[in-house]
Amino acid sequence: MSDDLGDKLAAGTCPIPISDYPTILMAHGGGGRLTQMLVDKLFVPAFDNPALKELHDGAVLEVGGSRIAFSTDSFVIHPLFFPGGDIGSLSVHGTVNDLAMCGARPMALSVGLIVEEGLPIDDLWRIVRSMEAAAKASGVSIVTGDTKVVDRGKGDGLFINVSGIGLVPPGVVISPRRARPGDRVLVSGPIAVHGVAILSVREGLRFETTLKTDSAPLNGMVEALLAAAGDAVHVLRDPTRGGVATTLNEIARQGNVGIRLEETAIPVDEEVRGACEILGLDPLYVANEGKCLVLVDPASADAALAVLRAHPLGVRAAMIGEVTGDHPGKVFLKSRIGGQRMLDLLTGEQLPRIC
Repeated sequence: MSDDLGDKLAAGTCPIPISDYPTILMAHGGGGRLTQMLVDKLFVPAFDNPALKELHDGAVLEVGGSRIAFSTDSFVIHPLFFPGGDIGSLSVHGTVNDLAMCGARPMALSVGLIVEEGLPIDDLWRIVRSMEAAAKASGVSIVTGDTKVVDRGKGDGLFINVSGIGLVPPGVVISPRRARPGDRVLVSGPIAVHGVAILSVREGLRFETTLKTDSAPLNGMVEALLAAAGDAVHVLRDPTRGGVATTLNEIARQGNVGIRLEETAIPVDEEVRGACEILGLDPLYVANEGKCLVLVDPASADAALAVLRAHPLGVRAAMIGEVTGDHPGKVFLKSRIGGQRMLDLLTGEQLPRIC
């Protein structure tokens, strides 16, 4: 891509003034440009502190000579049950993964349940048991929590908030600000599976095989990666809300670097690709719940990729791009036909309520 073309594409975007949106829209929760606006213009100025400014998947805090990662996430998915999982297992996996993306070993979780009057008690029991199983599989304990019940019609069945803490081992420093030109971008497996699995349930889509969510705990795979590659691993992120494109935009902005991707290198299952084409979705912006992005020093990239592929959750890991010093804060894609396009933040979201 020529510098002239890159400059023209990069100049084609501008921040959205907060005054243009006097009320909250669904798009404010979609992970795209409007979400970024809330974070940058409301939350960060109001809660300003060094840990928050990292804008990572969790905060890393110094406590008694140790470093503790702390993360929280809320889950409002519809439907509550879907192929391969449910809101319970998803909530545990999501928070465990956020801690792992900080380089931490997850230790304990809290659970807050907002239950709508009328939810079948059998459904709540299934979800609680699912959370129990997911926590055990992740090697964490659910140690505290809270339950509230809201009036019928005001809770969409069940909302769950899960917070977690984890211990960051000595010498592990993972941050989007550590992204460096030359770093290779790895993804641990095929993308967009979770979002399309949810959509298939909502819209009654039929495939040759049942698409299941990719929701899974990534802490074991990440621990193996850090043990093998150590300080060569600069950035870890799970591309959930907003997908791979949104997550890489966040990293590029926070690290003040550019990122270039090769479309032919990005793993997308044919059924997922076909569904996205039919529905007009870009798989790069569709949520994942069991994949991670890794930015790693080029000298260690092949070894890191081998470690991912040796783990059951990373068998189809791939190297999909690199970090550059050109066009800081921007992400570009070399397409299958050889063209170039910028992967910008979406204003809203392609597919709502998927995590």
